[in-house]
Amino acid sequence: MVGNTVGLIALALGWRRSIWTWPAQFLSGVILVGAYASAHLSGGVGKQLLVIGVALWGWRLWTSGKQQAQDGSIAVRFATWKERGILLGGTAVGTLAVGALFSAVPDLSWNPWPDAYIFVGTLAAMVAQARGLVEFWFAWLLVDVVGVPLAFSSGLAFSGLVYVIYLALVLWGMRDWWLRSRTVSSQASQPDMEGAPA
Repeated sequence: MVGNTVGLIALALGWRRSIWTWPAQFLSGVILVGAYASAHLSGGVGKQLLVIGVALWGWRLWTSGKQQAQDGSIAVRFATWKERGILLGGTAVGTLAVGALFSAVPDLSWNPWPDAYIFVGTLAAMVAQARGLVEFWFAWLLVDVVGVPLAFSSGLAFSGLVYVIYLALVLWGMRDWWLRSRTVSSQASQPDMEGAPA
């Protein structure tokens, strides 16, 4: 419950483009590693270690200054078609590979294919978030489409509720980043009038 709640806070901070989204995601991963380890769920531990790694990478990327807009906030934009292709292709290949692994080693997951889809989709969303891509929210939306019914049908009511709240935050965050990317694009397309003759 604590790990999922911190993850929810991390998503809300991501909506606000706060650098604190990454420490929160890191903390959520650490808590969930402890929870899975205490339950002897090695698959869950492995998945959260990867999430922690991506959170550290995203944190480094956002603190490097390369993702900043002129006003000092995190710059957001739509992905290029090439970036979308890489995200979609990587997610598809990753889901097939992880699903096959989970199927071959049943101890890693009790529901291999949906679990693989959610896990790889989460990693794809985090990568897109680290790069400031609006598609980050679409990736989360696709994860929620499977995550919400799967959690409730599996008797994981709290996780299902968390996913429902995720869904609301995703829709608000998607709107915010979409509008933000349009504002940044329109500012960038305006000619620089500084120094122009009167």
